[in-house]
Amino acid sequence: MARLPSLHLYNHQKRHKPPLPWLKKIARIALPACQHEALSPDAPIRVLEEIEITFVSDEEIARVHGEFLEDPTPTDVITFHHGEILISTDTAERQAAEHGQSLDHELALYMIHGLLHLGGLEDHEPEEAEKMALIQATILRLALVKMAQP
Repeated sequence: MARLPSLHLYNHQKRHKPPLPWLKKIARIALPACQHEALSPDAPIRVLEEIEITFVSDEEIARVHGEFLEDPTPTDVITFHHGEILISTDTAERQAAEHGQSLDHELALYMIHGLLHLGGLEDHEPEEAEKMALIQATILRLALVKMAQP
């Protein structure tokens, strides 16, 4: 198994207060499973020394989305293969309400989604998106079970 990169979480928006210590614990528990799902031995998640996860607003993620992916609309997660993951808390809030989940649960799901992207998984095609959604939900469920254990 690949060694685990260090994880750094940051909140760069004012509207929400993500529970960074709790989210970091979830990410640490989920990281080995995400590495296991990597599509190749040299996937970024297996070779990076550190991963930075930053929570931003819709406005900021739309700016980055436009600058790097030529789509100036908000999105949930943007993952850069150098180890940076941006997550929109505004989008997470909307999606959480639509799915009947808490904001914290949705943010944790988005972190795992970003980590899986670092493993080479994609979600551009419906089949890929369905597979990725199943994997990330399973990893999150297992992480939550581990968090609940004494």
